[in-house]
Amino acid sequence: MYLSSSSSSSSNSDEEHEVFEVLINLPRPRLYRDRFNPLEHYDDLDFKNRFRLTKNTFMILLNVIGKDIKHDTNRSYAIKPEVQLLIALRFYATGAFQTVIGDHIQVHKSSVCRIIKRVSKCIACLRPLFINMPKTQNELQEVQIGFYRRCQFPKVIGAIDCTHIKIQSPNSNIGEQFRNRKGYFSFNVQAVCNSKMEIMNIVARWPGSVHDSTIFDNSLLRAQFENNEFKGCFLLGDGGYPCRKYLMTPLLNPTTAAEKKYQNAQIGTRNVIERVFGVLKRRFPVLSVGLRIQPKSALNTIVATAVLHNILLKQNDTMPQNDLQIDDELFEELDALPVQQVGNAVRNNLIENYFS
Repeated sequence: MYLSSSSSSSSNSDEEHEVFEVLINLPRPRLYRDRFNPLEHYDDLDFKNRFRLTKNTFMILLNVIGKDIKHDTNRSYAIKPEVQLLIALRFYATGAFQTVIGDHIQVHKSSVCRIIKRVSKCIACLRPLFINMPKTQNELQEVQIGFYRRCQFPKVIGAIDCTHIKIQSPNSNIGEQFRNRKGYFSFNVQAVCNSKMEIMNIVARWPGSVHDSTIFDNSLLRAQFENNEFKGCFLLGDGGYPCRKYLMTPLLNPTTAAEKKYQNAQIGTRNVIERVFGVLKRRFPVLSVGLRIQPKSALNTIVATAVLHNILLKQNDTMPQNDLQIDDELFEELDALPVQQVGNAVRNNLIENYFS
């Protein structure tokens, strides 16, 4: 009788332990929190300081992509398109951890991750509408006149340069491909802009270890110039690019008055692209703080911020006053390549016929 009672007690204890193990391993119940709506809470100034654009520009952007990011169901408290867009913009404006952003708007971290990925892809898909090289003769002339008014450099249709965007270390198999010459992991992003600081072309796919000239040599833009689609027009680049008949770079050692005049005009006209990178990283600090997301999502985010940059320029949506100053360390001037290059004859002819 004693053995039977002991065995029964032990069996009950085991069953209780098993039930306890099942209970503690059950997934946490979903919590539906009252979501914070910055559109209603902040005035225009506070909204712009936190999301980098005005409420008016926000509504324009929402009208463009709202249908694409809207959930097809209203079940489970589906997050509204305006809240999704606000989450992505807050990420661009701070570069904060996704948990912090979720706590701000009362959304779970996993939802924030999915939203940033979805919204960034939708905004990046607007690239053909807002990022384009000039095509018609009128557009070409308008861009050339804009550049000429800066430092009297003729026939310029774009300033080109690259900038490094920090990312977290990729996996060990390919990680070192992304380590740049400064020692951190990055994407090396090439962009071309006009005199109005609008981005007209962007290449965002190369690891940080790749040189600027390699990115250009493998770009569609180079093929377009080689095929004379912009015949008689120039790009202006720094010493990291080879001198070509359509790509004018600085001289290594200017000596004559004409060469010095060319050098000053080339540098003065080209530095607009450096200002673009400065403004882009100031307006969207996630690009300077670093992207702690998957590489594919990081590339979509980079293109998305470039699209937003152009939209904000078209809407005359200026940066907040406390962010207008641009740090000099954002820029890096590369020395001119000393080797003989195929565009030297065109450059020398330009110096002799125009700058002398």
